[in-house]
Amino acid sequence: MVKMLARLVAVLMLVPAVSLAAPDMVLKDIDGKSRNVNEFIGKGQWTVVAIWSVDCPICRRELYQMAFLHDANRKKDATVLGISIDGMDDLKRVVEFIDEHALSFPNLIGSAKDAAELGTGRLFGTPTYYIFSPDGRLLGQRVGAQSQEQIEDLIGQLKRSSGG
Repeated sequence: MVKMLARLVAVLMLVPAVSLAAPDMVLKDIDGKSRNVNEFIGKGQWTVVAIWSVDCPICRRELYQMAFLHDANRKKDATVLGISIDGMDDLKRVVEFIDEHALSFPNLIGSAKDAAELGTGRLFGTPTYYIFSPDGRLLGQRVGAQSQEQIEDLIGQLKRSSGG
């Protein structure tokens, strides 16, 4: 019963995110360079955008799995982009978090408002994962702890349902 309920919630999380194009949004990277999120999204690969915060206990415990996902798939069909919502004022802690958790994927720094605008207009918490199609459409969203396998399964479902 619990497993069935979890699947239903996962499917419902897809509904509000169907086919939204990634906005033209400029954030800073950890070197202070301005980067448009569209440099990373819609480049012919599935893109998992991981929204995180240094103070998020789930992020501390689970985000390394997105590094595994990125490393295993980046030369094939999927990449990960991290977005810390801690802001540039907390850059030192953001960089320490990235180093401590060996996050091998690119990371940008923004705010909760930026993260909400990138998704469906509302951020429900961290971690949040937005799944963008190879052509840059937001097709899925998950909130909370997710394993590499769960995100790969979601991408597989989205591939089948979108024909790509």
